Formats: sequence, structure tokens, C-alpha cells
Amino acid sequence: MKIIENTTEFNIGEETAVAIGKFDGFHRGHQKLLTNLRQQQEKGLKSVIFTFVPSPAAFFSRKTVRELSTLSEKRRIFEEAGVDYLIEYPFHQEVADMEPETYIKEVLVNRIHARCVVAGDDVSYGKHGAGDYRLLQKMSSEYRYRVLLIDKVLYEGREVSSTYVREEVEKGNMEQVTKLLGAPYHIGGEIIHGKKLGRTIGMPTVNLAPPKEKLLPPKGVYYSYVYLHSEKGNMPYDGLRLPSITNIGTKPTVDNRSVMGVETYIYNFDSDVYGNGMEVYLIKNKRPEIRFDGIESLKAQMSADIVEGRRFHNI
Repeated sequence: MKIIENTTEFNIGEETAVAIGKFDGFHRGHQKLLTNLRQQQEKGLKSVIFTFVPSPAAFFSRKTVRELSTLSEKRRIFEEAGVDYLIEYPFHQEVADMEPETYIKEVLVNRIHARCVVAGDDVSYGKHGAGDYRLLQKMSSEYRYRVLLIDKVLYEGREVSSTYVREEVEKGNMEQVTKLLGAPYHIGGEIIHGKKLGRTIGMPTVNLAPPKEKLLPPKGVYYSYVYLHSEKGNMPYDGLRLPSITNIGTKPTVDNRSVMGVETYIYNFDSDVYGNGMEVYLIKNKRPEIRFDGIESLKAQMSADIVEGRRFHNI
């Protein structure tokens, strides 16, 4: 996959099928869109994902917007899906002021050479987001492209959307999130050194600092599983799904900081994996984060959590 980033001056010299969107969370609606894009790819068109970086919401708010999917996560998803081109179009005021008709002519047609545009009926582009699928259809005959309109995916009568997924993540309803995404919500990053308290009380854990732009569920303890990986691919546990239990929060019993962290106990595991990568997949919210009276109370609760986690994972 070729990534086009940090420039508006590019030219794809091949006929393409393009999908436009933010693709935050890559839920079942996005997956349906990508399936249809791949079908166009099989007909001989190059597949293109077009997204703005930063997102318009982040640009206009002038602050970090917590997202369901980080930029690196989106890149991995599209790479694994076999997308030919990922366009991370830089969003700034000049782009925000671009008329929708100009966007279609100058970007979709002249630079991307779109012969098919795959879109949902909520697609938006151009100044004030005024461009929609109707305008795409109206201008399609002039510029010789087709518009493939994709029906929404519904779950229990509601449209599956990034907003819907975000609401459920913020509630900590991870089982519902799994249904909307088709897979458990995950948090990834590099394994870092913690305070090593778990090791001193016989419950060694692995820690990662989540990306600042990643949306986290409420503070608490979650049943989970993890994937560990190294750049060289030579770690014994590389690519294995390992059952675990994860605390998301600030560890109020032992740490007065307000920095959010992700701390995971992996069953039957005690290896040095610092500096490697880890993805933590959250299956179910077990309980909220609690401030205990002391280390002994914390240890007792951690022991109980681990026992209950073994039952949950059937190990």
C-alpha cells in the first residue's frame, strides 16, 4: 500500500475506485464499504481510501480529539485489507474553504482519477461539509465516474456509526462494542516499565502508555486478551492470543498521578517483554477502579480478580 501524506500535490496515474471518510473505529459499516471497494478493485480499478489528517473535528476544536482508531491503527487495517493507496489529505483552512464542486473536480477527478466513488448517504466534503452524495451523483456524468451508494448497517434498529461505537466505549459496554466492531476494542502501544509492584506481590503485570489521542473506556478492570509482537518477530509469544485481565486507570492506591495507564496481568506468563509491542483487546468490564486502604487490600482484590478471570477465560 502506498501512503500519500503531508501533501495536496500528488497524482495517481491509474484509474481508481475511492472511498471517502474518517473511518474512525472501523466498524461494521466501514467494513461493508471496504468490501464494496475491494469488489471494484477486482474489476481492475486501483483502490483508494481518502481521509483528512487531522480530522475536521480536531482541526476546528484546536485540541486533541480522542479517537477510536489512531492513525497507525488505520494504516495497519488498510494495509492488511490490500488497499492500493491511502491518502491522508492535510486538512487546513484553505482545504476547509474548498467548494464541494472544486473538491470533486480537482481532487477526486484530476488527482485521484476516480472512476468509481464508494460512499454512504452521509458522506460529506467541501466547505462546511456541504458536499453530499447527491452532488457526487449530479456531477458523475460530466466527469465519467460512477457513484456506488452503500446502504447503512443496522444493529437492533440503529445505524452502526462511529458515534454509536464511541457512546458504548465511553459507557464501558465492551460487549456491545464488540458487536458493533465485529471484534473487541483494543488499545496498543509499546510495553514500558511500571513501578513493578505486581512483581513484588507475586502478580507481575505488563504496562503500556496508551496514545494520547486514543479514546479509553471508563477506569476499571476488564477481562481481556493480548497479542505481543516484536519488530524482529523472534519473541516466543509473537502473534499468540494470551488470556489476561487489564486495569485501565491511574492506580489510585499506589500512585497519586493523574496519568492514565493500561496495566495487564497475563495468565501463566512471566517473561521480559519490555520494549516490545502489545495490543490489549477488552472483552468485558468487570468492575470500576477502586482506591483501597492499603497494599494488602489491593493484593486481596487483585487475587480475587485473577481467580474470577480464570473462570471467565476457562483456564
